[in-house]
Amino acid sequence: MANEKLGVMICGHGSRNQNAMREFSSLSEGLKGKFGDVPVEYGYLEFANPVISAGLDALLEKGCTRILAVPGMLFAAGHAKNDIPSVLNTYQAQHPEVEILYGRELGVDLKMIRAASERVQEALDNAKYDVPLHETLLMVVGRGASDPDANSNISKIMRMLWEGMGFGWGEVCYSGVTFPLVEPGLEHAARLGYRRIIIFPYFLFTGVLIKRIYSFTDEVAARHPDIEFLKAGYLNDHPLVISTLIDRVNEIEAGTAVMNCQMCKYREQVLGFEDQVGLPQESHHHHVEGIGGGLEDCPCNGDCDASCRDEDFCRKHGLPYTPVHAHDHDHGHDHSHDHHHHPYPHADHPLGPKSMEKKG
Repeated sequence: MANEKLGVMICGHGSRNQNAMREFSSLSEGLKGKFGDVPVEYGYLEFANPVISAGLDALLEKGCTRILAVPGMLFAAGHAKNDIPSVLNTYQAQHPEVEILYGRELGVDLKMIRAASERVQEALDNAKYDVPLHETLLMVVGRGASDPDANSNISKIMRMLWEGMGFGWGEVCYSGVTFPLVEPGLEHAARLGYRRIIIFPYFLFTGVLIKRIYSFTDEVAARHPDIEFLKAGYLNDHPLVISTLIDRVNEIEAGTAVMNCQMCKYREQVLGFEDQVGLPQESHHHHVEGIGGGLEDCPCNGDCDASCRDEDFCRKHGLPYTPVHAHDHDHGHDHSHDHHHHPYPHADHPLGPKSMEKKG
């Protein structure tokens, strides 16, 4: 296309938590101007505005004929592999005048590991006590997915942080969907005999899951007063995260944006997930696009999982609590309706998803 005009689209998941959305928009805004005069827009799969199609509309209105779209996500699980491509493919079919090229997730990347190490180091620098690294255990908490390839990436991130920084030991746990979850994971870690445990949520943004991770940390810490528990911050808009996103966009333009399909459960016979090969590529988010996007007047100022799902926060602070749709998309996935998700084979694992449910 001789007169093509490039545009960049950052595709996020979306959340009812307004602080998380502010952080994502800040990250996306940080990309503007990084590609010269190429316009940058962003949008979400669900629960927030603008939705992805609205961001694409904005790029078309600016005259873009070739759009480089990247998932603003740490790893490639169902959202990056199925949901976002489905939305982009649908839009492409409706707008043949524009070409949409899709890139890969942030993934296991040396820049991301460096950003993670700096978040962990910040926690160490702010610690009250001087505990040798070899007497410290690092617990990296992943979001958790029904995709074993995405889950395994947390173990690699943890190992590279553990070995690179010189901790005595390293463990992983997850905030939902898979196992082990945070509380049993920390209980196991507490029995290993280390004087200090650092809890690092390998998350991009805040939200109810971050609060639950820290809350479970407090509960386990109270049962083990002889161990110092440090809470590291999540990644947020670390400059190296922004730099990695820039790399992902540049990969598309260079024609080198290739996902790792060798371990993909939709394409290969992955142990325990053999029956999921060849499942259709489709999104289950159409019915919740934009829902929860107009919550700027949330009485919690965005500190809850807004609109309102964080009942504990609302009750504690005397705020009105209005439960929303039973679609709990903080990935406990206790769904009351069919989202075309294939059943997770270990949903009843004693250290898994059911133990993440709120108590009481």
